[in-house]
Amino acid sequence: MIISKTPVRISIGGGGTDLPSFYSRFGSYFISAAIDKYIYIIVQERRWYDEFLIKYSKTELVKSIDKIKNEIVRECLKFLKITTPIEIVSISDVGGLSGLGSSGAFTVGLLNALHAFKKEAVSQHQLAEEACHIGIDILKLPSGKQDEFIAAYGGFTSFEIDREGKVQARRELDEDFIRELEHYLYMFHTGIVRDSKDVLAIQDKFTRIDDTKMIMNLKATQRLGNKIRDALKNKDPQKYGDLLHLHWLNKRKRAKTTNPEIDRWYRIARKNGAVGGKIMGAGGGGFFLFYCTNGSWKLINALKKEGLRHVPFNFDYSGTKVVADF
Repeated sequence: MIISKTPVRISIGGGGTDLPSFYSRFGSYFISAAIDKYIYIIVQERRWYDEFLIKYSKTELVKSIDKIKNEIVRECLKFLKITTPIEIVSISDVGGLSGLGSSGAFTVGLLNALHAFKKEAVSQHQLAEEACHIGIDILKLPSGKQDEFIAAYGGFTSFEIDREGKVQARRELDEDFIRELEHYLYMFHTGIVRDSKDVLAIQDKFTRIDDTKMIMNLKATQRLGNKIRDALKNKDPQKYGDLLHLHWLNKRKRAKTTNPEIDRWYRIARKNGAVGGKIMGAGGGGFFLFYCTNGSWKLINALKKEGLRHVPFNFDYSGTKVVADF
């Protein structure tokens, strides 16, 4: 039995520029932080059976890999050429469609467990690249590289993508400062479940056709990501909070990233101590992240009254790992 443990993430700055339609022309820089909310993948050989058993939010029992409906599981098994009937079980702390990169983390964690099942050593970078290959090249999803790379590497990490798609990961920020920043970040679940594919498909489409508004919006996101890096390097958390606010104002200009209810919650948060914040992931629902230094109890109570759930978290510094192999 193999068990892998893979963190989901929050986006700190520059997110949205990691899709091939953008970075292939302009490059990309973004900062992500893995958090202590995990996806666990269990893989076990089914010695006395001839079917694959897949358990996630649904249960599948099939004799042929081609009949597996979960496209990520199906393509990962094909990619690694696993033909032995196995059981795959996934358990998540946050569930899917959350805006925390759970799909990318699921792919990375599954590949990690399957490599271990085959007794193959694999680097964090290779796992991330293989997961991106599954999503972008094989499944043709409107997705980028942020979720897979931060799930593989963990930590509070900066990533740069060149126009050929090569990724460099860096830990370039002071660790003591990052631990201090952690105390001022507050996450809330909106209760809204949405599929990021719908939002990202629009972004990807308009980027590919060279839509001026979309290109300018993503370039502004890139500039904000660089400014956030500088603020964090200079150990200026207040500046980060201000930039987070600008990041959200820019992001909400894209289609389907917000709605009147989300906008109202954001105004309430700002009136109750939040300096800035933004919806995680593509937008439209999932989790809200806020930076707040004073009166955090006011922020928590105000948003709880609105029906949002406060979800405390800490950063994860390990990335994906195999926690059991027996």
